[in-house]
Amino acid sequence: MRSETPILELAMAVVDPRFDLAINVPLSLRLQPGECVLIEAADVRQFAVFADLCSGLIEPDSGEVRILGRDWQELPDDYAAAMRGRIGRVFSSGAWVPFLDAETSILLPLLHHTRQSLDDLRREALALAQQFGLPGLPLDRPADLSHADRDRAALVRAFLGEPHLVLVEDQWDMSGHFSYAVFNAITATCDRGGAVVWLAHERTIRGAAFPASQHLRLSDQGLALVRAIA
Repeated sequence: MRSETPILELAMAVVDPRFDLAINVPLSLRLQPGECVLIEAADVRQFAVFADLCSGLIEPDSGEVRILGRDWQELPDDYAAAMRGRIGRVFSSGAWVPFLDAETSILLPLLHHTRQSLDDLRREALALAQQFGLPGLPLDRPADLSHADRDRAALVRAFLGEPHLVLVEDQWDMSGHFSYAVFNAITATCDRGGAVVWLAHERTIRGAAFPASQHLRLSDQGLALVRAIA
């Protein structure tokens, strides 16, 4: 049992109804270093709001959301921005800058939140791109990439730079060959002491041997345990 400060903790957090999460019961979650939680839901529109809550972009109506033991609401703006720089995220909306090529969009967040050189970041990004099935870092604009290659590029952006926490708003079928590369990235993140929150539509994870320590369901009843996986 790990005794480190949790990477992420939701302590009886209630989301303001105006954010339309359709959940007005307290949410509690404790994610230790090295853990991955799989959260399934029927309504994928809930994913972005939940991920924003975990990232401190939405303040809970009541309760607390903590990152590395610190309440998001108590962090100075510059410190909160730096903490978000250590969170990787795959957005269901894509969240690509339309006038930038994909390579620049992948590297840009880390250029402001790391001391790694640009060459080192490029090397790491290239290795991740090849791991996820890209021949190299994509040089086209995201809109000009295939849907599958945009998904792969989004994963490179999320896992780049050894983030403390990775939040994935996922709508993929995780039962195929592509899942092995993704699961390896999750395992590598957890092995070095990071943590992962994987938000998935309930139909996409049937039969997938997901590398998670908890399997939860998000519904209008809050977060409920489906099963303990490990």
